[in-house]
Amino acid sequence: MVQPSAKLQSFWNHPAGPKTIHFWAPTFKWAISLANVADFVKPPDMVSYPQQLAVVATGVIWSRYSMAITPKNWNLLSVNVCLAGTGLYQLSRKIRHGSMAKPAKAAEPKE
Repeated sequence: MVQPSAKLQSFWNHPAGPKTIHFWAPTFKWAISLANVADFVKPPDMVSYPQQLAVVATGVIWSRYSMAITPKNWNLLSVNVCLAGTGLYQLSRKIRHGSMAKPAKAAEPKE
């Protein structure tokens, strides 16, 4: 029988390794980041301020938390940095789109 390498064994037995929820929760959270990336092709007027603010907030808060806990959870940090980044990008698209929108024409005075 082949023995796994020391690095693989270390990863497997890590307190935040694949035998724990601390590995799988952030791993599945990548789906949210990927969905946000897929939304990059949507028109900016379809982007939701509340949704993207929530994505940015969760990214920032959980990034900080992932560095405050023991053991450090690098998977949790990376997914949340990505969430904050994609959320900020979406918000920037929405803001730029809003600032470039043409103002409504004022009614012309009648003669």
